[in-house]
Amino acid sequence: MKNGLKKWRFLPLFAAMAFILSGCGEPFLSTLQPAGEVAQKQFNLMMLSVAIMVLVIIVVAIVYVIAITKFRRSKLGDDFIPKQVEGSHRLEVIWTVIPIILLLILAVPTVALTFELGDQSGMEAEDEEGNREALVIDVRANLYWWEFAYPDQGVVTAQDLVVPTDQNVYFNVIASDVKHSFWIPAVGGKIDTNVDNMNTFYLNFDGEKAEEANNLFYGKCAELCGPSHALMDFKVQTMSQEDFDGWIAAMQESAESEQDFENDTVADGFAVFEEQGCIGCHAVDPTQQIGSSAGPNLTNFGERSYTAGILDNEDSDEVHAENIQNWIRNADVLKPGNTMGGYNEDDLSDEDLDALTEYLMSLKVYSE
Repeated sequence: MKNGLKKWRFLPLFAAMAFILSGCGEPFLSTLQPAGEVAQKQFNLMMLSVAIMVLVIIVVAIVYVIAITKFRRSKLGDDFIPKQVEGSHRLEVIWTVIPIILLLILAVPTVALTFELGDQSGMEAEDEEGNREALVIDVRANLYWWEFAYPDQGVVTAQDLVVPTDQNVYFNVIASDVKHSFWIPAVGGKIDTNVDNMNTFYLNFDGEKAEEANNLFYGKCAELCGPSHALMDFKVQTMSQEDFDGWIAAMQESAESEQDFENDTVADGFAVFEEQGCIGCHAVDPTQQIGSSAGPNLTNFGERSYTAGILDNEDSDEVHAENIQNWIRNADVLKPGNTMGGYNEDDLSDEDLDALTEYLMSLKVYSE
């Protein structure tokens, strides 16, 4: 008996540690630190449900403690029989009405918020000139990367979603291959990306909370989709409306300008990019969508904070270059199941790899 108790003596400690650690989330990822209007409303609803559950637990615990202390056998004797209340009309009304009230307290705001967040009418609102007022982004989920298209602006990018703060941003989400789920934990709940139909919803990115997260949030695929499901990440860059307009303008201008190489190494890298067939899957034009079976658009690849959504570039050109080469050599190892595979030295020499890396790092269109 004592040995059995010893095995469990650390359970309260581990439970307390788990409870404490649950409050250690980062502002760029934690659902418990809402960074937008939608996330805040969902958080408030969650806290309401938690409060109701805690209230029920407290009441049940109090009744339980009273029962086991007031009616102890050692205190009242073996022959004591408490008052029998079977069939009490009053008690039956109480324990029927109270749960109904608690359910209504939770159900009414839940249904109301469901309809509120499901209202997409703002997506089609137009100004006097007939232009859509809201920002709409088409999201396409692929194994194992994300494409983001801005249809009204004629811009396409991948892996790094760029959005303005303090306004509703509407999303049309769909999948190319299998079901995925689009989720930015700190900004709002997830929504499924299906192959056969498009889902729509909106999020709002709070400017002050975004600054606390260094204007970078993490996004995830929240639906098991394959061996690299856990690695199907993307990043969300937030900025003011003015900066966002500048980013859009820079992307649009880069599509119209002729390709200008910084040096011969970059030019050689572009030649490798063409010779190896990379250009068949990866566009370097921000207005071009190659298709659902292709790879990510690389127009602003040199500006991205993460390579392939998982390798942190650490704001360092040296680390960025290492990440690119690691990815090209070992793509099938870093993200098992992805369609790119890896390039060994027989496929791509070290010299060509260095040139290709220089070219990819030169793909930049916007600096704040």
